[in-house]
Amino acid sequence: GAIPREQWDSYPLRVERNMDTVLGIFDRAGVRGTFFILGWVTERMPHLVRRIAEAGHEVASHGWSHAPVWKLTPEAFRSEVSRSRKLLEDVSGQAVLGYRAPTFSVITSTLWALDILAEEGYRYDSSIFPVWHDAYGIPDAPLTIHRHSNGLWELPMSVLEFRNARLPVAGGGYFRLYPRTITEWAIRRINQAGRPTVIYLHPWEFDPDQPKPSGVSTAKLLRHRIGLQRTGARLARVMERFRFAPAQIGT
Repeated sequence: GAIPREQWDSYPLRVERNMDTVLGIFDRAGVRGTFFILGWVTERMPHLVRRIAEAGHEVASHGWSHAPVWKLTPEAFRSEVSRSRKLLEDVSGQAVLGYRAPTFSVITSTLWALDILAEEGYRYDSSIFPVWHDAYGIPDAPLTIHRHSNGLWELPMSVLEFRNARLPVAGGGYFRLYPRTITEWAIRRINQAGRPTVIYLHPWEFDPDQPKPSGVSTAKLLRHRIGLQRTGARLARVMERFRFAPAQIGT
């Protein structure tokens, strides 16, 4: 909300430098992952998408404009996911199978989006967080990989069941905030329950020197910036201790 979308092009893009860091961590660990990429970024930096694909990673869609699903009409959502998928496939040379909604915005009121994804040729979604949160989540959604009635697979975010509660773990701010030992313990618990652990991170989470925009509350700045200095080292350590692979569901 601090920077209107129409002003995005007036700011320097930091994503490629951050991706240099991310791709280096993956390469040194010998790990391949799934990269959910915006159409907006692909349009401006097609060479970066090609680098990701040529390094052996899965290219998937994050929509076009990073608008949450709840801010889009069904028609606008269809345009976003269709347009981004076509461009990503043209640039990467890969079939784009997966989608992840900005802000995990596939919630109870936006489940209509899943039918559109299936109609547009996607094989899986990875947008549902089976937890209560003030901004997103479906608290009673399944914790395991499952298939919707329309044939679309769902790869939910990782949640740890602990004393009758569901705790989000292993991604974004949770990955940066929790002590590494807690994160590794949670990964083991989830794996022992027979589920893969989904770790998700953004390029900006490897960028402790990013500018601080004006008009953002202290609480939001703290949540955004906590642990940025240790994201890279922590991810490298976790990659040493566990086995990872791209999603590629539906292949």
